[in-house]
Amino acid sequence: MSDDDERRPGHHHQTARPTQAVVLAGGQGSRLRPYTDDRPKPMVEIPGTGTPIIGHQLAWLAAEGVTDAVVSCGHLAAVLQDWLEAAELPLRVRTVVEKEPLGRGGGLKFAAARLPEPDQPWYATNGDIWTRFSLRDMADFHDERGATATLALARPRIPWGAVETNEFGHVLDFIESPPSPYLINAGVYVFSASFTALLPDRGDHERTTFPRLARERRLAGFPLPQGAYWRAIDTAKDLTEAAKELAAGPPPHGHGPFDTTPVPHG
Repeated sequence: MSDDDERRPGHHHQTARPTQAVVLAGGQGSRLRPYTDDRPKPMVEIPGTGTPIIGHQLAWLAAEGVTDAVVSCGHLAAVLQDWLEAAELPLRVRTVVEKEPLGRGGGLKFAAARLPEPDQPWYATNGDIWTRFSLRDMADFHDERGATATLALARPRIPWGAVETNEFGHVLDFIESPPSPYLINAGVYVFSASFTALLPDRGDHERTTFPRLARERRLAGFPLPQGAYWRAIDTAKDLTEAAKELAAGPPPHGHGPFDTTPVPHG
């Protein structure tokens, strides 16, 4: 974690950095069963840490300057709310519960309505992401581009071994789990205050709001820095892999599943 607010003389973006965030924690996590039989997906513990995914997320957000978070609950909401109430948290947290599924975009809009400063920018993160990188740098990137929304981009590793051939069809090499040629949405966002009004009341913003902003060149993509740790916890295998990576060295010093080049952290 780089605590680098003062890293550049005369740096003028500090006031634009969000201090509020929405965590989307309502997913059913059916692919994580049996872990999610009695708890929502963000309440699944990362093996070896004794802390659920959302605990790691809230600690990261607080370390990046967030003072207020709105957690959007759905599946088994009471389990998550009870844990948040009992835990000693490093920031103020309020919860909202969707009475009926609103879709990802509608859920974001519903939760954003409870942010303490609706006229200020905000972060958002999916509740199943375990990551460490500088949100401050991402906020500056967003601000410098005058974007309405910025999404973090990860380059995951392909889960299969790849075969490299030449133009004659000769096999040249075997590459174990190579990086994907494509960047993916990493599930972490910076939004300007004006973004909230563009969200649908129901439905998926990735099929409506994001394409519209992309056409208008108001959507930015922030590639995660080399060596940053990122993993989406979707399946039991992801939990196993996260535990292995933790044993090798916990984030932010550990290796991510999409990049194995560590970088120094200040």
